[in-house]
Amino acid sequence: MGKRATTNDARMRQLMAQEAARIMAEEGIGDYLIAKRKAAERLAAPDTRNLPTNKEIQEALIDYQRLFQAEDQASSLLSLRRTAVEAMRFLERFRPRLVGAVLHGTATQHSDVDLHIFASSPEDVALYLIEHQIPYEASERKLRFGREEHQAFPVFRFVAGDVVVDLTVFSDKGLREAPRSRIDGQPMERASLAAVEAMLRESVE
Repeated sequence: MGKRATTNDARMRQLMAQEAARIMAEEGIGDYLIAKRKAAERLAAPDTRNLPTNKEIQEALIDYQRLFQAEDQASSLLSLRRTAVEAMRFLERFRPRLVGAVLHGTATQHSDVDLHIFASSPEDVALYLIEHQIPYEASERKLRFGREEHQAFPVFRFVAGDVVVDLTVFSDKGLREAPRSRIDGQPMERASLAAVEAMLRESVE
């Protein structure tokens, strides 16, 4: 009985990861928790505590995109990375680093270009955008460092073409330690402009 329950739990967890991945791929939802909750509701298990991890959903998303969206997703990813390069060149004085789905290769046509930038103060970034007549929205987000430590960081969002560019602003010393990834809890991978340009060259060769 116990073994069967365990097997059923594992199967439900797998189905939920696959459904959450489908939701993210087709509906443009980038928040793993929202995708999990929607998947649980659609699988008639809204109160389950046996939710898949973000890592399991990311792996299912990669599989889904490869099987059902290979051509379209590759085209969208290439376009988003080109936008990332343009934005990073524009923001070069702030030492931009690409993070998130556009870097990992799981971005959809609905994804934002997520950048970490580094400045003496958030006002420097705001003034730079104003000087270049770039309309923006300002907010903040909390990121995790270590196991329990959370810090709030300024965020600026603007639109380049039809793509939202999301800037999280760190201090000048922020390059020394990356915040933890929502996917696996490890320090977030960050890619420099040179690294993203190299990705683009490889994808068109």
